Amino acid sequence: MNLVSPTKVKVVRSLVELREVIRGWRREGQTVGLVPTMGALHEGHLALVRMARAKCDRAVASIFVNPTQFAPNEDFASYPRDEAGDLEKLAGVNCDLAWIPDVTEMYPPGFATEIVPKGAALGLEADHRPHFFTGVATVCTKLFGQVTPDIAVFGEKDYQQLCVIRQVVRDLNLPLEIVGHPTVREPDGLAMSSRNAYMTAEERSQAPLIYQTLVKAAREIADGSPIAAVAGRGRETLTAAGFRVDYFEVRDAETLSVVDDVAKRPLRVLAAAWLGKTRLIDNVAVE
Repeated sequence: MNLVSPTKVKVVRSLVELREVIRGWRREGQTVGLVPTMGALHEGHLALVRMARAKCDRAVASIFVNPTQFAPNEDFASYPRDEAGDLEKLAGVNCDLAWIPDVTEMYPPGFATEIVPKGAALGLEADHRPHFFTGVATVCTKLFGQVTPDIAVFGEKDYQQLCVIRQVVRDLNLPLEIVGHPTVREPDGLAMSSRNAYMTAEERSQAPLIYQTLVKAAREIADGSPIAAVAGRGRETLTAAGFRVDYFEVRDAETLSVVDDVAKRPLRVLAAAWLGKTRLIDNVAVE
């Protein structure tokens, strides 16, 4: 039996060629969806590409490990990279184009402009990675200008990032829609992440506790328990299990502002914690 292999995804590495391809699609009246990634793709990323493909005529995935969102002590050099594997996976979900610029293409000599978000970018991740959202907002704004997509799809696993990008697009009147995709999880509940590969087997068996603790906290808040007490118990549960907790907080689901009571508006429980050398982040909605 002859098996039909997926069509290879088109790879573009220069902005000139990228714009030529996009212009050709636009001349044909086609819509474009973008999925920004740093590569090391897993099923979570592929779900975003499928969504972009379902909503638009064309799907573009960018692969760029963005140096400006890493602090000097972070894992830029060791961040997992597998371009050949990524391209094979993208072909399997009918991605039309992989935009893979190098650092000099994205940040040419003399580059000196940054997008510095506030609002949803304050607190939580920013308290522990103060450089992070300036790097993310700047690179995403550049990607939006390069690809000129109708939509861009981001995963809810990085929930604060999703809120920040929505804010940047809204504040700067950028002509695209930001679409969130529900977190894609392993069968035991752990949120899929490229950094999960850093864990030992023992740590991997412990890791789902972060999701379980978030779910329990969200249920307790929905049942009327005081927010501060619930958040405190969540931190204690993870700490007792050997996690080093950066934060375990309940925030307004849209603005990420602090809430101190059981509000009637939508809420989100968000956590970041270290397990060994791996930093895990996750969140769940209060239903």
